[in-house]
Amino acid sequence: MGTPELISPRSARVAAAKRLAKRNIRAKEHRFLAEGPQAVREAAGHRSGGEPTLIELFTTPEAAERYTDVIDAAQGGGARVHYADASVIADISTTVTPQGLVGVCRFLDSPLSDILAARPKLVAVLAHVRDPGNAGTVLRCADAAGAEAVILTDASVDLYNPKAVRASVGSHFHLPIAVGVPVEDAVAGLRDTGVRVLAADGAGTDDLDTELDMGTMGTPTAWIFGNEAWGLPAETRALADAVVRVPIHGRAESLNLATAAAVCLYASARAQRA
Repeated sequence: MGTPELISPRSARVAAAKRLAKRNIRAKEHRFLAEGPQAVREAAGHRSGGEPTLIELFTTPEAAERYTDVIDAAQGGGARVHYADASVIADISTTVTPQGLVGVCRFLDSPLSDILAARPKLVAVLAHVRDPGNAGTVLRCADAAGAEAVILTDASVDLYNPKAVRASVGSHFHLPIAVGVPVEDAVAGLRDTGVRVLAADGAGTDDLDTELDMGTMGTPTAWIFGNEAWGLPAETRALADAVVRVPIHGRAESLNLATAAAVCLYASARAQRA
């Protein structure tokens, strides 16, 4: 078989994909971009609302040859595959060094009611998180720790920001995520399903080590994580059952958001498995 025909840079499909770099277009179209072999591979195997999540895939012939499993999965799931030269991929991509694969995906967020109905045991709530890279990394940490859901409040960053999608390295497609939820509704709903709500904050009155020693961490738990710079506002801390700090045993001034989230989530996961 010869070299596949390349899609034109002036194609309407290319133009539509490029526009998804803008938040208002993503919100209007309910579509977002997933870049690189890992994210596209996960998208190709994911379904949302009974339909395949991956709609279209743009790839260079070289990337298609290198990642045949990704191309096969995309085509097997019903996605349209377009071959393009590297300049077209670079035009669509939001990364400095594209890897030759850019997928167009359907939104995949879940209603809060569906998450609560599943009675999750471990949940990460992102409240006032504004940096997309941090949001994606916390999502990845929650996935790795075995959390059963992630909730982004209405004061947090766009889940489908390309930087957030890259930072999650495919975790967007692994667990239910609710977006745009008022923090009060999230806390009330979680508490109604028997979930203990803990706010992670460096100024917390409770200590994570003490919580573990007391044996209180084994129950269903939701962790609220706040803004990278100024933490959680007082009104959000007041909603929680306890405000917990990660102890600093050395001389570091503090932990960044993703590191603190990983410590808290893994502490709960370990206690629950014990």
